[in-house]
Amino acid sequence: QVQLVESGGGLVQPGGSLRLSCAASGFTFSSYWMYWVRQAPGKGLEWVSAINTGGGSRYYADSVKGRYTISRDNAKNTLYLQMNSLKSEDTAVYYCAGSSWYLVSPPYEYDYWGQGTQVTVSS
Repeated sequence: QVQLVESGGGLVQPGGSLRLSCAASGFTFSSYWMYWVRQAPGKGLEWVSAINTGGGSRYYADSVKGRYTISRDNAKNTLYLQMNSLKSEDTAVYYCAGSSWYLVSPPYEYDYWGQGTQVTVSS
Protein backbone atom coordinates (compact mmCIF):
# COMPACT_ATOMS: atom_id res chain seq x y z
CA GLN A 1 0.00 0.00 0.00
CA VAL A 2 1.46 3.30 -1.12
CA GLN A 3 1.75 6.03 1.48
CA LEU A 4 3.15 9.54 1.46
CA VAL A 5 2.95 11.17 4.88
CA GLU A 6 3.86 14.83 5.26
CA SER A 7 4.87 16.44 8.52
CA GLY A 8 6.48 19.62 9.78
CA GLY A 9 3.82 22.16 8.99
CA GLY A 10 2.58 24.75 11.46
CA LEU A 11 2.27 28.41 12.28
CA VAL A 12 5.32 30.61 11.71
CA GLN A 13 5.92 34.35 11.67
CA PRO A 14 6.88 36.15 8.46
CA GLY A 15 10.59 35.76 7.87
CA GLY A 16 10.69 32.49 9.72
CA SER A 17 11.58 28.99 8.59
CA LEU A 18 10.02 25.55 8.50
CA ARG A 19 11.20 22.17 7.29
CA LEU A 20 8.65 19.81 5.79
CA SER A 21 9.20 16.07 5.55
CA CYS A 22 7.44 13.44 3.49
CA ALA A 23 7.89 9.80 4.44
CA ALA A 24 7.26 7.39 1.57
CA SER A 25 6.41 3.70 1.65
CA GLY A 26 4.89 1.04 -0.57
CA PHE A 27 6.75 1.94 -3.76
CA THR A 28 10.33 2.24 -4.99
CA PHE A 29 10.94 5.80 -3.79
CA SER A 30 14.36 6.10 -5.42
CA SER A 31 12.85 5.47 -8.86
CA TYR A 32 10.42 8.38 -8.75
CA TRP A 33 10.62 12.07 -9.34
CA MET A 34 9.27 13.79 -6.26
CA TYR A 35 7.39 17.06 -5.98
CA TRP A 36 6.00 19.60 -3.57
CA VAL A 37 2.72 21.20 -4.58
CA ARG A 38 0.69 23.68 -2.54
CA GLN A 39 -2.84 25.01 -2.42
CA ALA A 40 -3.54 28.38 -0.87
CA PRO A 41 -6.99 29.15 0.56
CA GLY A 42 -9.49 29.62 -2.24
CA LYS A 43 -6.94 28.94 -4.98
CA GLY A 44 -5.90 26.05 -7.19
CA LEU A 45 -2.89 23.82 -6.94
CA GLU A 46 0.51 25.43 -7.50
CA TRP A 47 3.64 23.46 -8.26
CA VAL A 48 6.43 24.46 -5.88
CA SER A 49 9.47 22.26 -6.45
CA ALA A 50 10.73 19.07 -8.06
CA ILE A 51 13.69 16.77 -7.59
CA ASN A 52 14.90 13.94 -9.79
CA THR A 53 15.43 10.37 -8.69
CA GLY A 54 19.03 10.79 -7.60
CA GLY A 55 18.60 14.24 -6.11
CA GLY A 56 21.09 15.90 -8.41
CA SER A 57 18.56 18.00 -10.33
CA ARG A 58 16.22 20.39 -8.54
CA TYR A 59 13.66 22.81 -9.87
CA TYR A 60 11.69 25.61 -8.27
CA ALA A 61 8.77 27.87 -9.03
CA ASP A 62 9.80 31.49 -9.39
CA SER A 63 7.72 32.37 -6.32
CA VAL A 64 9.97 30.30 -4.03
CA LYS A 65 13.32 30.31 -5.81
CA GLY A 66 16.14 31.34 -3.49
CA ARG A 67 14.03 30.72 -0.38
CA TYR A 68 13.10 27.04 -0.58
CA THR A 69 15.35 24.00 -0.91
CA ILE A 70 14.12 20.55 -1.90
CA SER A 71 16.10 17.45 -1.01
CA ARG A 72 15.67 13.73 -0.62
CA ASP A 73 17.24 10.85 1.27
CA ASN A 74 16.69 7.69 -0.73
CA ALA A 75 18.11 5.53 2.06
CA LYS A 76 15.37 6.84 4.35
CA ASN A 77 12.65 7.08 1.68
CA THR A 78 12.08 10.67 2.70
CA LEU A 79 11.56 13.93 0.84
CA TYR A 80 12.22 17.32 2.42
CA LEU A 81 11.41 20.96 1.82
CA GLN A 82 13.39 23.60 3.71
CA MET A 83 11.44 26.86 3.64
CA ASN A 84 13.18 30.07 4.66
CA SER A 85 12.19 33.75 4.62
CA LEU A 86 8.55 32.75 4.69
CA LYS A 87 5.91 35.23 3.56
CA SER A 88 2.19 35.44 4.21
CA GLU A 89 1.56 34.40 0.62
CA ASP A 90 3.28 31.08 1.34
CA THR A 91 0.31 30.12 3.51
CA ALA A 92 -1.12 26.93 2.01
CA VAL A 93 -1.58 23.22 2.37
CA TYR A 94 1.61 21.60 1.12
CA TYR A 95 1.45 18.22 -0.58
CA CYS A 96 4.23 15.89 -1.58
CA ALA A 97 3.72 13.81 -4.69
CA GLY A 98 5.55 11.26 -6.78
CA SER A 99 5.68 10.58 -10.49
CA SER A 100 7.53 8.37 -12.93
CA TRP A 101 8.41 11.39 -15.04
CA TYR A 102 9.11 15.11 -14.89
CA LEU A 103 5.82 16.99 -14.71
CA VAL A 104 5.47 20.56 -13.49
CA SER A 105 2.35 21.75 -15.31
CA PRO A 106 -1.30 21.34 -14.38
CA PRO A 107 -3.29 19.18 -14.01
CA TYR A 108 -0.42 17.60 -12.02
CA GLU A 109 -1.34 14.01 -12.76
CA TYR A 110 1.13 12.49 -10.35
CA ASP A 111 1.05 8.82 -9.46
CA TYR A 112 1.03 9.29 -5.70
CA TRP A 113 -0.08 12.05 -3.33
CA GLY A 114 0.21 12.71 0.37
CA GLN A 115 -2.60 14.03 2.54
CA GLY A 116 -1.01 17.46 2.96
CA THR A 117 0.31 19.56 5.82
CA GLN A 118 -0.85 23.08 6.67
CA VAL A 119 1.66 25.92 6.67
CA THR A 120 0.43 29.24 8.02
CA VAL A 121 2.61 32.34 7.90
CA SER A 122 1.21 35.05 10.11
CA SER A 123 2.23 37.46 12.82
